Amino acid sequence: MTTFGKLTTSALLGLGLLTTSLYADADKGQRLYQKKLKATCGMTGAVFAAKHTQMEWEEAKESGNLAEMMTEACPEGKSFFESGKFKSKFEEHLYDFVHDFASDSGNIPSC
Repeated sequence: MTTFGKLTTSALLGLGLLTTSLYADADKGQRLYQKKLKATCGMTGAVFAAKHTQMEWEEAKESGNLAEMMTEACPEGKSFFESGKFKSKFEEHLYDFVHDFASDSGNIPSC
């Protein structure tokens, strides 16, 4: 393999790895809920996500009130939802999780 081929392959692999971590992921949101919120909220992820419809979760995200709506669904997690880490690292993944498993989605998570 030529040097050009090796560089091209390396660049494509690197770009592929970088881009996959930038997108939100409902599965990652489910794992985050299980690890960080399930015990605190005292309910399964299915119950938490089904507190609202997909449209309600979507409107909250667009208006910037997602943390407030999640706090209403789980008051015990208020400090988590108000943290800077939630906004910077977890919000997109948890949004995808609750949107994918909302009350009108027909989907049921395994957590």
